[in-house]
Amino acid sequence: MIPTLAKALRVEPAAFIAFAGAGGKTTALFQLARELPPPVIVTATTHLGTWQVGLADGHVTAGSSAPLEELEHGLSGVILVTGETDGDRTKPVPREALDWLHQFCGYHSIPLLMEADGSRQKPLKGWAEYEPPIPDFATSVVQVAGLGGIGKPLNEEHVHRPEIFSSLSGLKIGETISPEALTRVLLHGSGGLKNFPKDVRKVVLLNQADTAVLQSIAHGMSQALLSGFDAVAVSSLERREIFAVHEKVAGIILGAGESSRFGQPKQLLDWKGQPFIRAVAKTALEAGLSPIVVVTGANAEQVETAIHDLPVKIVRNEEWREGQASSIRAGVRAVDKRIGASVFLLSDQPQVTTSILRALVEKHAEGLYPIVAPLVMDQRANPVLFDRAAFRDLLTIEGDVGGRAIFHKARVEYLPWHDDRLLLDVDTPEMYQRLIADDSL
Repeated sequence: MIPTLAKALRVEPAAFIAFAGAGGKTTALFQLARELPPPVIVTATTHLGTWQVGLADGHVTAGSSAPLEELEHGLSGVILVTGETDGDRTKPVPREALDWLHQFCGYHSIPLLMEADGSRQKPLKGWAEYEPPIPDFATSVVQVAGLGGIGKPLNEEHVHRPEIFSSLSGLKIGETISPEALTRVLLHGSGGLKNFPKDVRKVVLLNQADTAVLQSIAHGMSQALLSGFDAVAVSSLERREIFAVHEKVAGIILGAGESSRFGQPKQLLDWKGQPFIRAVAKTALEAGLSPIVVVTGANAEQVETAIHDLPVKIVRNEEWREGQASSIRAGVRAVDKRIGASVFLLSDQPQVTTSILRALVEKHAEGLYPIVAPLVMDQRANPVLFDRAAFRDLLTIEGDVGGRAIFHKARVEYLPWHDDRLLLDVDTPEMYQRLIADDSL
């Protein structure tokens, strides 16, 4: 399991994170606040119950104007900043005070966590026209959904504003809430993706996964949710457990080598009626890796022709003579910064299966490990997955070395695997014949 919510959400210093949705939003916000180095400022663009004041170490009331000078002296712990108290709840922070907090926290590198809507402590909700009020400076938005609403009837007991949830999900009032219906709501532009600022990191936190069944349901929802979100975290915050974080994982195929030892381009050798490079790319696509980056170099035109009709991104490495490290750097630079990890595949290993690729991705999701590698007969094998946290180190390697050059810098999580074909690569014609022979057995 992933040890902290901060790691699951990939929180960076001076992060501006808005929490929306239902089913554990306040719990998530304050749990994260306690995990981060103090001081941490918590605020709200919506009403809060006065009971939430007691969750912080200090409370500051922001009036109709800023700045909030008292924050500038002796900050410690978790500080809650709200609007004025109105009965049993506090008013939202005025916009000018929110802008002041943004500037203050940015200048002092203090995390700013914001609650952006209410749900009356129901596991699920529909969003009113004015919700959620997410400030445009947010760097991440965490959309929380309570899995405790799955299998329950769509009514006011389980859903805040059930009529709106009904229109977003396609369910009628009283019908059973299914995982598919919740997925539709979360991916709806007027639902779980409503009012998100441009270029913000989008995370779904599927909370209340308190049973093995609900955890399985959450995992099953993740692939569809990744079509609209950057990450899907599965948690039981009440038990302080984070079971997995599903993210988009790229496939980087290293196909720039000259194959000087072999005597002809290995990328174009035949594998079951198609070139090696095409077979590897198709396997990566079938495994759900996205995007697929193919790094070419020597014999670039021929290699690129073999994959021209596949939905892959081709990156030509003009520095391929410098060795494999140059192709690794080119591949890393080609993937989006929000990708959770990349699997590096070799163009002379067409025998790699979708099973091992999916297993590497699933293992990474369980712990966000820096490096995940297959272990076959007590030997490290390829392909290898590198978390985004390792990308910076991969960009520093040079020469004819692979990712193993940074193994000493991070923990390597080994995945036991029982397919010894992963230990084969095609360096000589004899090895090619052995690969063909082994596959025919």
